[in-house]
Amino acid sequence: MSTKNNQILLKLLNKYKLSSNDKEHILSIIIDIYNHDEFQKRLTNEFPHHDTVTLGEHILEVTIVTYLLSKKKKKDYDINTSLNIAMMHDLYTLPWQNNPSADVDKFINKHGFRHPIEAVINALTWYSELFTSLEKSKVIIDGIIHHMYPFPVTSFTDNGEGLELKNYNYVKNISNINKELLVWSSNRFSVGGISICPSKYNEGRVMSMADKIVSISNLKHSGFNSTIALITGKNKKLEKLK
Repeated sequence: MSTKNNQILLKLLNKYKLSSNDKEHILSIIIDIYNHDEFQKRLTNEFPHHDTVTLGEHILEVTIVTYLLSKKKKKDYDINTSLNIAMMHDLYTLPWQNNPSADVDKFINKHGFRHPIEAVINALTWYSELFTSLEKSKVIIDGIIHHMYPFPVTSFTDNGEGLELKNYNYVKNISNINKELLVWSSNRFSVGGISICPSKYNEGRVMSMADKIVSISNLKHSGFNSTIALITGKNKKLEKLK
């Protein structure tokens, strides 16, 4: 991992004025996900997410806010699972802003609709050790799939054939059990090939709230171009920076 990436992580931890114990607790939960090469890559300028805020920065900030919200939960709640959902919720495959290869014909295959599916597939591939328990797998997968609620998510059926997944080559390596969970979650309250419902579990709902808090805050600072990019996939501000 790079020193620069560690400085980004430290800056975000300090931004929320966390105690030393809280910092240690967060790191103890997320460190293996954070250290992975694919996550480290998403902390670079190769992956702009909201304007110039990198995908990795966004994920880490959502994770920290998820932790703060999770501390208010008293019982029947697994903070480790909620932070795992947060760290993996946006692990889509390709940078989506100003990326022609991400433009597709079918509306429901646009980035906003499909990226939770890609994130689950990547998470199952890169962090298989976190999906050995059926119950935890169900909570994590459902939390990732529905983190954008009330924004809909594309439904995954069979082996994902017909979907514009940028990591389709990974699908064949997913276990049948986890593939069934992916189908189950992404087809809950499904109409016309999209699913519109919140996560079934508190861990996913808390993470979804944290994602909205961070995203709205970033959009306030980044402005019009970044907001429009969420719909069009094109950000003129980034083009000017290049």
